[in-house]
Amino acid sequence: MGRKRGSGVNRRASFSTLAVVFVIALAFIALNRLGILELPEEQGVSSVASQAIPASAEGKTQVFFLDVGQGDSELIRIPGESGYFNVLLDTGEYEYAEGLIQYLQELGIERIDLLIESHPHTDHMGCMARIVQRFEIGSIYMPLLPEEQTPTTKAYEKLLDAVMEKNLIVNELYAGAFLEGPEDASFEVLAPRKDEVWEDVNNYSAVIRFTYGEDTFLFPGDAESPSEKEILNAGYDVSADVLKCGHHGSRTSTSAKFLKAVNPSYAVISCGAENSYGHPHDGTLQKLEKLGVEILRTDEDGTVLIASGGHGLELWTGLNSVEAKY
Repeated sequence: MGRKRGSGVNRRASFSTLAVVFVIALAFIALNRLGILELPEEQGVSSVASQAIPASAEGKTQVFFLDVGQGDSELIRIPGESGYFNVLLDTGEYEYAEGLIQYLQELGIERIDLLIESHPHTDHMGCMARIVQRFEIGSIYMPLLPEEQTPTTKAYEKLLDAVMEKNLIVNELYAGAFLEGPEDASFEVLAPRKDEVWEDVNNYSAVIRFTYGEDTFLFPGDAESPSEKEILNAGYDVSADVLKCGHHGSRTSTSAKFLKAVNPSYAVISCGAENSYGHPHDGTLQKLEKLGVEILRTDEDGTVLIASGGHGLELWTGLNSVEAKY
């Protein structure tokens, strides 16, 4: 559509108005220099407010793959009559605590209905204690590890302390369970199996299949190929439109057989720029490319937002990253 030209209305009046504005501007500058009028200092632009949620995502389920550097954090917002049902899956390292709190607040979030720890490694739950302290929490879920493999990190101990201080009950994540949520959404846990013992803590990761209408997302935490094999052997439906690649795109996850069963249209890899682990691994990228999967990376694309109305997806890249404050 061609741009409409101006109708040529009273140019003399326009020039007169411009002259008045110019004189007023000079007066303000003069008064400010004399100290008679102090203009407010420009405030720093906040992480989210500077970048409004796309209009077409409003009123839809929103899945944010938050850029928290070499870590993992996903935010799911499901619309309802009384507002959004908020799900936070992992949080990233401790240095992202204040940045994540600010990010959530600027989205208008004061309550997290479901808080999920995929597994107790600090790049996934390092600042979860601060989230528990700052926000109203509906339910909290985490996998339970054998006593000899239960972590003793300060981040994990602080999380348990924060949970106790708020009198929250920790709900166990295990294969076959369904998490509480809105009627039009489903959170099915595919792993870990209750009686399974793994040498690698990564394989205790909760693997969650989220369904909203006809659209599906798979979140495998840091689950590696042995856990993927166990899930397939159990006969679970792992098909998904969107796969959050396990273990930051490591070569130890996203096995060829598992990837073929998921058959995603999009794969999101959460990793830090130029990280020392070599994530994502070239082999993982090649497997995705061979199947024609569109690859999205938080180290290159920033925070990724995928919106679902229940029968099709829209996606945006380049949303602002969560700021590390420490």
